[in-house]
Amino acid sequence: MQHAIIDFENSTEQGDMVLFYFAGHGIQWENQNYLIPKDIPTLNGAALNTRAINAQDILNNLSDRNPYVTIFLLDCCRNYHLRNPEVDARGPNVSSSKSVGLKAMHKAGSLIAFACAPGTIAIEGKGQRNGLFTKHLLKHIKTANEDIQMILRDVTDGVIEESKSEQIPFVSASLSKKDIYLCSEQRNQPPKP
Repeated sequence: MQHAIIDFENSTEQGDMVLFYFAGHGIQWENQNYLIPKDIPTLNGAALNTRAINAQDILNNLSDRNPYVTIFLLDCCRNYHLRNPEVDARGPNVSSSKSVGLKAMHKAGSLIAFACAPGTIAIEGKGQRNGLFTKHLLKHIKTANEDIQMILRDVTDGVIEESKSEQIPFVSASLSKKDIYLCSEQRNQPPKP
């Protein structure tokens, strides 16, 4: 995954609209957010820097390329138990290191949407391919001629309603551009005389 992200960062050019989507595990550790693919076994804190991806580093690297806008969509705010050799050595009754949710992230010219509020967790979709956030994102992201912030409001409303307010998505926006459209549709206009 790290190589794919580096290739993605390197392919980003000035003025691009960048959309980064991640679904998997997410953990906050030592004041940093890490993205962890679902197929990676449980890590300890020391292994995070080598096996997980620092989300803020990705955001910073993409922003350094001066895109038109950077949009992060993160469906990865879940409980994640770190392996802790010191705790493991003390016995099975000692609580393990646990991270709950991600912390807020910010960068000028960016919009970051989290599946749930900082410090909280997303509801696992039992028997579902996607979590609630992605389910509602897929439903609304194709809406033509709609600003991304309005789309994310619709996603948030759907998640809140379906989860009975147990999961509330969180959006951090620091946009200098207006009306960011992911999908546009030509409207029938009368022919010019």
